[in-house]
Amino acid sequence: MRIMIELIVLAGFVQLAIATANFFLPRVLRPSTELARVSPMIREMFFIHWIYIVFVLLVFASLSLLFAPVLASGQPLGRFLSATIALFWLARVPIQFFYYDAALRRTNRLADVTCLVAFTFLGVVYGLAAAGAWL
Repeated sequence: MRIMIELIVLAGFVQLAIATANFFLPRVLRPSTELARVSPMIREMFFIHWIYIVFVLLVFASLSLLFAPVLASGQPLGRFLSATIALFWLARVPIQFFYYDAALRRTNRLADVTCLVAFTFLGVVYGLAAAGAWL
């Protein structure tokens, strides 16, 4: 179980890195410029949803860093939370492959591959914890 706890803590740091990256993304993606043509309501919804996603990432990171033994315990609550986090991240992989523009992914290949590796790692780690793997 010790390895599982260490993997969950590492996953917490990965999620913290992803959440932190979201604070720098506006400089790269320029959402204010890109969303200038949409209604103020759509623009506001976009930013509020972005903030909420970062909040969820910080919650997942906090759970992982502060309660890794609980997530790895095999107990019902730990398994439920691990399964929820696993589904969250595993759902992100097909979104990356099939929803995002392929040309944009090719242009930003390093970021694309880094994200895919991170999302897969997170999904697998929490999936193993949800399955009660005793690593």
